Amino acid sequence: MRIAMIGAGYVGLVSGSCFSDFGHEVVCVDNNSDKISALNSGKSPIFEPGLDALIQRNVDAGRLAFTKDLHAAVASAEVVFIAVGTPSRRGDGHADISFVEQAAKDIAAAMDGFTVVVNKSTVPVGTGDTVEKIIRAIRPDADFAVVSNPEFLREGAAIEDFKRPDRIVVGSDDERALAVMREVYRPLYLNKAPLVEMSRASAELAKYAGNAFLATKIAFINEIADVCERVDANVQDIARAIGLDKRIGKKFLNPGPGYGGSCFPKDTRALLQTAEDVERPLHIVEAVVSSNEKRKSAMGRKIVNAVGGDVRGKRIAILGLTFKPNTDDMRESPAIAIISTLQHGGAQIAAYDPEGMEQARNWLDDVEYCDSPYAAVERADAVAIVTEWDELRALDLARVKECLADNVLVDLRNIYDREEIEMLGIKYIGIGQ
Repeated sequence: MRIAMIGAGYVGLVSGSCFSDFGHEVVCVDNNSDKISALNSGKSPIFEPGLDALIQRNVDAGRLAFTKDLHAAVASAEVVFIAVGTPSRRGDGHADISFVEQAAKDIAAAMDGFTVVVNKSTVPVGTGDTVEKIIRAIRPDADFAVVSNPEFLREGAAIEDFKRPDRIVVGSDDERALAVMREVYRPLYLNKAPLVEMSRASAELAKYAGNAFLATKIAFINEIADVCERVDANVQDIARAIGLDKRIGKKFLNPGPGYGGSCFPKDTRALLQTAEDVERPLHIVEAVVSSNEKRKSAMGRKIVNAVGGDVRGKRIAILGLTFKPNTDDMRESPAIAIISTLQHGGAQIAAYDPEGMEQARNWLDDVEYCDSPYAAVERADAVAIVTEWDELRALDLARVKECLADNVLVDLRNIYDREEIEMLGIKYIGIGQ
């Protein structure tokens, strides 16, 4: 099928590249000339494992192209995906759908023949209705249908998630549109990936509900970890015990410094605003958002306490800056609040991250960025592991000890064994232990 993807950001790039790998003809549209040039040469502007090779393969095969010409891309497409950003609106937490609305206007002016317009951006309930009204106002005679098809991609594993999804959610009551969407996803459907059809409003809400539930699991196990530290229990043993219960499941029960990234913080806030608008407050989600925000700064104070309660003039090494491994995304990363808390206490920060340091410079000032974890640890009074990159899971601990000025390791991801660390003469502080 001929597909136009409006937006060549994270979701648009991964989705468009994967669709082209299925054999569809895909044109991704973006208004950034430098980005388009780089993409047409096979180079992704974001870090995502395997994405560069996927883009290059399909550009070379002639199935994937990138352009600024929205009109031409949409006019020749059978399916047009909207994959633009929906950031939190400044001041109230609502999702800003202005980019979606503009995309709808542009699509209306360009589409030719029956067109399925698909919202792949994460949008509040009712956005599909808004898109339909915009298009209908501009093109009263147009033959089209608006569908909701939310994405469920994890940064760092997005290609695998797209090609082997747990489910594909499609929201529409238009049978022609549903038939088109079944064809778009036919390669996955043959591999038994469940295509779940529902109303447009249900599909829009499903994305927010899913992310809110996962955020709740993270906040829950983090609070259990806090209790464990007071009663001499081990949160990892508890997480394993409850995770083996099939009703609960083991995923998202890893204690840490709190969730971040482009989805969970934004989506939980947007869901709260939707609930407030319809006068049905979500008290559980409110508690999750509040708990997570407090958690990030609390982890900074945990590091302060580990070095005796005062970090003024002390050098603290921070290993891992991105909100999770295998991405360069710094948005709402716990590292930002942790470092800010330490700097407020007078600490000097030396940091290392395999992929995130260039982005981190946009978020953090007065940080010494180092070219290796050992350079960051050199002469440090303490080292804190904030992001569980594979590279940081196998540090030469004897070398770490030699580099440290004071032997303190704060492991905010519980990736090391306490006994192994303490046998080296290093003070170990984990989570929930």
